[in-house]
Amino acid sequence: MKAQLAWLDDPETFRVNQLPAHSDHHWYRNEQEMRSGQSSFYQSLDGEWQFKYVSDPTKLPDHFYRPESDHSDYGSIKVPSMIELHNDAQIQYINTLYPWEGHQYRRPAGTYDDQEQAGSFSQAADNSVGLYCRHFDLAAGLVDHRVRIQFAGVERAFYLWLNGEFVGYAEDSFTPSEFDLTPYLHEKDNFIAVAVFKHSTASYLEDQDMFRFSGIFRSVTLMAQPAVHVEDLTIKPQLASDNHTGIFNLNVNLVGDAFSEATITVNDAAGKQLLQKTHPSTEEVKVVDERLDQVHPWSNDDPYLYQLLITLRDDEGRVVEVVPYSFGFRRVAISKDHVLQLNGQRLIIKGVNRHEWDCRTGRCISQADMDFDIQTFKKNHINAVRTCHYADRLDWYSRCDRAGIYVMAENNLESHGSWQKMGRVEPSYNVPGSLTQWKAAVVDRARTNYETLKNHTSILFWSLGNESYAGDDLVAMQEFYQKKDPDRLVHYEGVCQRPSYRDRLSDFESRMYLPPKNVEKYLQNHLDKPFIECEYMHSMGNSVGGMGDYIALVQKYPQDCGGFIWDYIDQALLVHDPVTGKDVLRYGGDFDDRHTDGAFCGDGLMFANRTEKPAMQEVRYYYGQE
Repeated sequence: MKAQLAWLDDPETFRVNQLPAHSDHHWYRNEQEMRSGQSSFYQSLDGEWQFKYVSDPTKLPDHFYRPESDHSDYGSIKVPSMIELHNDAQIQYINTLYPWEGHQYRRPAGTYDDQEQAGSFSQAADNSVGLYCRHFDLAAGLVDHRVRIQFAGVERAFYLWLNGEFVGYAEDSFTPSEFDLTPYLHEKDNFIAVAVFKHSTASYLEDQDMFRFSGIFRSVTLMAQPAVHVEDLTIKPQLASDNHTGIFNLNVNLVGDAFSEATITVNDAAGKQLLQKTHPSTEEVKVVDERLDQVHPWSNDDPYLYQLLITLRDDEGRVVEVVPYSFGFRRVAISKDHVLQLNGQRLIIKGVNRHEWDCRTGRCISQADMDFDIQTFKKNHINAVRTCHYADRLDWYSRCDRAGIYVMAENNLESHGSWQKMGRVEPSYNVPGSLTQWKAAVVDRARTNYETLKNHTSILFWSLGNESYAGDDLVAMQEFYQKKDPDRLVHYEGVCQRPSYRDRLSDFESRMYLPPKNVEKYLQNHLDKPFIECEYMHSMGNSVGGMGDYIALVQKYPQDCGGFIWDYIDQALLVHDPVTGKDVLRYGGDFDDRHTDGAFCGDGLMFANRTEKPAMQEVRYYYGQE
């Protein structure tokens, strides 16, 4: 198979040779490795790569992906990082409009009679390309194994080659993409090449309110597969209505050619063994309805986690892989009188929306950033987070498990500019809508989000995405979640724009910035769904002062779930001002970006350098109330 630029223009081509999504578990050679946290099955490719910036696809050099090609004019770039912060592409912040509006004429596939006249990405002057390449030798622990590569996050579409051979293509910027490298891999001197395109049809689905970046912005990792390997695991821990009995279910999918046995162990937080079962290992190992008495329920106040350990042995009885995973027992539901409940008690969401952001590195965030944010949540009584509006780094969800932060796990979907123009609802070329060309792409995003994150106790709600109007394609996403995961709830706010879909989308009545008097009007007259403000307060400038009015409604009406403040942190970049000699924060419009929504990206409870704004005092006071 050869790579085709035409894929950039086809919404039905969004993955080529990409491995199916699976649970985000880690695997180790033995328990000693597991305790150290360092797996010899993994090899990081983070660090310095050779790099060349190309202004548009028509200027791509021939055969750049071949090791024998001339790369002498390449510079270097750090992986992970953002291309725009490498001083190559234009930095631009936009809220609603697509970044090409006013520069290039485009309409999405399926919405224009003559699609050839609707504008393309594969030949477009505004579609910059980052060419990445590097040499590497396989680490000793990966030799003589099947080896895959994982790109944890790449904006926006990318092609992959190894040793001159085309490997695959992927979209969906914020979920992991994995490919099997084994057929092309050498033990020594491998040459990997990646072409990252700023735009593809995925750009229509990723119109979030944020700086528009591109590049390999999360880690790149090689991962070896032992002779028998846990490819996927699904944990279904159920908490009975007595809040003391746990029902443990597990499904493990194995691959390999040396099956012998799999040992399943469950320990409590103190290390006491509660369950151990050994099964002859086949392609599927199951634990069904195992009863555990006197389990400890998981919650924000008491995020108690149990430890699963899967140990695989080959046909000679040797340990070949161990897989740990932490999980908790909890029960989320909507009561008959439409009250959101956790473990049988009313649950009030005291949440924030949180973009991944660092003022120095953009959406390429650090472990320290995430640790700081969890500490800030706990200090200010923030008990929930909406991952606006995409999937976060995988290790963020583990932190939320451990800290007891309730997660609304949002799909990487926002098509705001396709249905709202200059503030007016005008959905003439809305995507995905009910267009057949876009259905597979958005359902695949739901599937990837679910399969990757399904075992995280902190995730109480799946969210279909943000500000994408409504239609049959979103209904298909909702139906996917309801079928695969009936123990969680599904959220979507955009259905309020199309009330005819209200009975088919969202377990919540969800609104943005609905004034308190209108919230009360709903709560007095329409109690068929619990009410949640997925965005409210809008922490921009001297704001959040009216928060008490919303909290009073939460206290008065049990069907009011609370909500998620917009938002947690400003999006701004720290730059050096040569005039003053100081480092200063710059917002949209400060980078000669046109069009732009200016300082509208500065609406967080925290400044972009992670110092609190005065508004956080109001949040700490009201969220601290019982």
